[in-house]
Amino acid sequence: MIKKVFIVLLVASCGLTTVRPKLEMSFAAAAFIAARNAKAQETAPTIYRKAEYYYLKAKSYYRRKYFDKAKKFFKASQKLSERAEYIAKRKETLKNL
Repeated sequence: MIKKVFIVLLVASCGLTTVRPKLEMSFAAAAFIAARNAKAQETAPTIYRKAEYYYLKAKSYYRRKYFDKAKKFFKASQKLSERAEYIAKRKETLKNL
């Protein structure tokens, strides 16, 4: 009886120790918004769309409580969003020269 209770408590506590990737989610959202404001969807559409796909996939995993997968996709989305923003700003700057 005690072993069963211990096993149930052990399994139940695993869900409580998982950390939600809130910081990664807010960084990815900020990077994605910055890329959108830089008009990356027009100047770097492939990278922007991939970043958007990863961001939406991460939010889906987050809602379903797959936090490890969500964290991975949030980080990938942030990286791609920053790259798309950089390309958009670089093209805009070179166009103005």
